[in-house]
Amino acid sequence: MHLFVDNLINVDFSYLDHQRGLVGETWLAHTALHGALDQQGMVCDFGIVKKTLRHWLDERLDHRLLVPLGSPHLQLEQRAQQVSLQWQLDSGGHIAVSGPPQAFALVDAPAIEASSVAAWCVRQLADAFPTSVERLQLSFSSEAISDAYYHYSHGLKKHGGNCQRIAHGHRSRIQIYIDGRRRRDWEKRWADRWRDIYLGTREDLLPHTGGTMLQFAYRAGQGDFSLALPADRCELVDCDTTVEQLAQHIATQIATEEPGHEVMVRAYEGLGKGAVATATI
Repeated sequence: MHLFVDNLINVDFSYLDHQRGLVGETWLAHTALHGALDQQGMVCDFGIVKKTLRHWLDERLDHRLLVPLGSPHLQLEQRAQQVSLQWQLDSGGHIAVSGPPQAFALVDAPAIEASSVAAWCVRQLADAFPTSVERLQLSFSSEAISDAYYHYSHGLKKHGGNCQRIAHGHRSRIQIYIDGRRRRDWEKRWADRWRDIYLGTREDLLPHTGGTMLQFAYRAGQGDFSLALPADRCELVDCDTTVEQLAQHIATQIATEEPGHEVMVRAYEGLGKGAVATATI
């Protein structure tokens, strides 16, 4: 006997990839539990399933940087209050990240893939359910998006919650209208521009950094964070990278190339949420 829950929760995070670099991602989680019926005639109460898994995924994956411990491209140093790593890229460059332990998910796998992360989660959750549950299955999928979309990573040092972590991200769609008419050409341009990009706030850029590498650092409520990555994998903006300000940034940039026309940008942050901004120049 088994029960299932589709679209249980979505998680927003970033991960390290040898070719793509720092990748912002959004996954939907789905689960199935196999076992015998208990005295209530259930494998497990849906309330327990949803509460347990949603809480665990929210705490252990969401808004973290997923790091594949089994990768040969990783150098990792763990201390009580700080994790530091260096990640080699196929281009010959590297990415370096440092932050408190809760900013990372150290996944025992050679690479971050939906299947490897799901298997790791199941191992971590082995004792989380009643004995009537004999086997837990977990899977992840991406939202089906027919429109343009991009993958970006960022950090919000002023945020009181987990968005302050310097390397977390999203897989997000983008919709652009000029004078009320959908402009898929502009959507594709921004999707290409922000493919696997880090959006860095200029005021977080360390002095005297530049050239082929950029380095960001700040102190937030959870601790000290730093990130260094190749400049060609980053876009600097003069605002905080909240979705509201990113939508306005895009709208204003487009308006400078479409003078006299009203630009409206509908920018998503992950799944089913985002901001709308307009600009006319």
